[in-house]
Amino acid sequence: MEAFDDIRPYHDHEVRPTLERLLNDNDLLNVMAKHRYPGLTRQFSGVMTWMMALALKYKTRNIHNVRDFQAIIEPYLTRVIKTTTSKVSFSGLDLLKNEHQKKDKAYLFLSNHRDIVLDPALVNYALYLNDMETCQIAIGDNLVKRPFVSDLMRLNKSFIVKRSLSGRREKLLAFQNLSAYIHHCIDSGQPVWIAQSEGRAKDGNDQTDPAIIKMFNLSRRNKQSIFADNIRSLNIVPVSISYEFDPCDCDKARELYEKQQTGQYQKADDEDLKSIVTGIQGYKGHVHVAFGKPLTQDFEDAASVVKEVNHQIHHNYELQPSNLFAWEAISSEINQYEPVIQIPELSQLFPNIDLQQKRNEFTRHLQRCPELYRTQFLKMYAQPVINRFRYGS
Repeated sequence: MEAFDDIRPYHDHEVRPTLERLLNDNDLLNVMAKHRYPGLTRQFSGVMTWMMALALKYKTRNIHNVRDFQAIIEPYLTRVIKTTTSKVSFSGLDLLKNEHQKKDKAYLFLSNHRDIVLDPALVNYALYLNDMETCQIAIGDNLVKRPFVSDLMRLNKSFIVKRSLSGRREKLLAFQNLSAYIHHCIDSGQPVWIAQSEGRAKDGNDQTDPAIIKMFNLSRRNKQSIFADNIRSLNIVPVSISYEFDPCDCDKARELYEKQQTGQYQKADDEDLKSIVTGIQGYKGHVHVAFGKPLTQDFEDAASVVKEVNHQIHHNYELQPSNLFAWEAISSEINQYEPVIQIPELSQLFPNIDLQQKRNEFTRHLQRCPELYRTQFLKMYAQPVINRFRYGS
């Protein structure tokens, strides 16, 4: 077995055999038929599954490598962006593009995490539009419990993060292997996307997990190199992604409420899969992806890296009117346990936007959420405002 075979994306020569396996996977075919033709599939399950297999065989007949596979995904992603957003904007990529062209440098994009699929997809979309190499994407093994999901993700340049291991030694070996793989990608010119912490920031509070930073260093700590050099060699770039509206916000608010009330939350079967579909199909309004500056300082330890990444992600996060409206609604409550936060006037923050129209849109969006969960809903949208202005930035 080659190094990293159990976690890496598929190579070109593995694409066709994997597709043949998927085209005979009744689990996948049934899921796709139910998604595309829910009523007919309920009545004629066998027939619709068979028809879906024929349709997919035809559509994938000319796919023989990873580039071919991504080529059929790109138009779909473009259509999703056009139909579920009012605007997608980017910032900070010009500097990275110039450095990349001069030195053929690969970056490790360390991103906040709000949407399972779209966060890395939007980063790759920005790179694609700027003629830069798209990323390999880190995904947790909790998302690939079904074999067909794992196959689809690994066809699309995703690699597996083994989070579900229970033994301490197993976990250590898995994270050492993951660390080595990420260094291998960057050293060989292949950019990587990974979230700043395990799972989505469902409460809107984007915080870097020190364990992620320590993992980056695991495969190098016994070699003749120092922590600062190991971190610098990865060309880490913090990324802030902001959504005007989160399609999964009501579901996240319900989960936060249940955890607050009972101390726990039990996920339903296929809940992650449903979140993926909701996140892709739901309306997102204005989406902004902000690329920060590469970490080139002499960092002494993981805590100092965490501090810098958090600062960049919070400072570069492009606040939306929805964030400020949520802050207005609960600021008096938050100021009881936070230092009093001074916020600029909305007209200063959004001089060229019809704020009344945006306020009405946010009100309609809030009313979709059951009243029981609205406090959590509002806090989720308000948290980026707190993170941005807590220290007067």
